Amino acid sequence: MAVDEKAGGNGADPTVRMTGALDPRGGWTASGCTVAKAVDVVGNRSAFLMLREAFYGTTRFDDFAERVGVTESVAAARLKSLVEDGLLEKRPYREPGERTRYDYHLTEKGADFFPVITALMQWGERWLEPSGVEMRHRGCGALVHAELRCTHGHAVDVRETDLVPKAKAEVR
Repeated sequence: MAVDEKAGGNGADPTVRMTGALDPRGGWTASGCTVAKAVDVVGNRSAFLMLREAFYGTTRFDDFAERVGVTESVAAARLKSLVEDGLLEKRPYREPGERTRYDYHLTEKGADFFPVITALMQWGERWLEPSGVEMRHRGCGALVHAELRCTHGHAVDVRETDLVPKAKAEVR
């Protein structure tokens, strides 16, 4: 499929334009990059799939391991990491006559990852083999999709996006 050259922005290539102190690109490095930091948190297949399962309602350790298809040791390591990074929280529960165990629930930080999962699902449906499932809005039944928008509500294409240095007051 060809890239739509009429999409606007900085030409036919689907890239972000670097501006201000970021141009030329070779004059700076992406130190402190939030993409790199996010990948450090969820940068492996099992972590992504554990989060997918949490969105699908999985809470129990054994269910995570089984549904993601990983060993108990991998499940334990990923869940521990996702808890430490604040995407999941452990909650104690106890079945009658059993010892106390923990289940896992999304935190607000974890719930904010939903657009990423949605975008990956949408991309996979378009470019890979369709899965046979889709997300629909419970309120009206329409398909749910990820979409980039500016704070004024305009739909934004990558070709219409500038990467700019933050003003000093905005840098955390």
